[in-house]
Amino acid sequence: MSERDDALSLLAPMLRVRPELQDLCRFGGDWRSEHAPEATGWAAFHIVTKGTCSVERQGQPSVLLGAGDVLLLPHGDAHIAEGGNARNPQRSISVSQKNAIRVKETEGAEFDTELICGRLHLESAMGDLLLRLLPRAIVLRLNGQQTCGHLADAIRAELDADRAGAAAIARDLASAMFIMLLRSHLEAEPPARGLMALLGHRETAKAALAMLDEPAREWSLDELASIAAVSRATLVRAFRRICGVPPWAFLTEVRLGIARNRIIHTADGLGQIAADVGYQSEAALSRALQRHFSIRPGALRRSGEAVFQAHASLNIG
Repeated sequence: MSERDDALSLLAPMLRVRPELQDLCRFGGDWRSEHAPEATGWAAFHIVTKGTCSVERQGQPSVLLGAGDVLLLPHGDAHIAEGGNARNPQRSISVSQKNAIRVKETEGAEFDTELICGRLHLESAMGDLLLRLLPRAIVLRLNGQQTCGHLADAIRAELDADRAGAAAIARDLASAMFIMLLRSHLEAEPPARGLMALLGHRETAKAALAMLDEPAREWSLDELASIAAVSRATLVRAFRRICGVPPWAFLTEVRLGIARNRIIHTADGLGQIAADVGYQSEAALSRALQRHFSIRPGALRRSGEAVFQAHASLNIG
């Protein structure tokens, strides 16, 4: 088994997801569907099974989706899904209940776009941190991922069927599909430098997870070595061998990676971000970002739109 496969095996507990399939949407003509922000720890998603649509978020460029695309919003941002011409009067949307899921349909127009909408929660203790490390929006492509495509088709078929247990079966299918998609994303875009490699080795996995779980804590080398069940010297050597830096440098990478993500993608105050990642003041965090990324927080905030566009175009196949 490769180091990457080992790392993904260790990540598996972090990828336990509990999806809630909320809406089966069948829209035609000019339409607009608003979605409120999700509670902390919940990610919103849309699975496009037919047609095309766009998703709008305040202050961000449109995300265009087609059949076979899955949009995941790890931070549960408020958003609007729409189709047709936004300048025209929007068709009314009727709502009915079927198999424990809402069915939304535009009135007076044959549907040409179909979406499965909902939200998911990562159930492990590390889940919230993993969501925080993910970009604000991810577009995952089912095309080229045959198993995920079959799962999406099966979800749609179950929701469309008037049979007992359809919602529960669809939910379990969605759980499997999202675990696969998140795994693919983490293979292509690890959430922190060296994380995948560190999680693939016995000497470093538990210490790395501990730092990820509590990035603001003032970790000592003795504590980390005890958690890893190795000597201090062994732990330092293992970190240097695997990711090229000692444990405290990895912790700095994690802290600044989380801070950078929040500065770019949220409106959170710099003081709160600093406290959450283990810096005693805004100035201390600003200096650390300048040293590490050669950029100040204000410039990071202004770069948010460009970063979002890069992630939104991510094609996993």
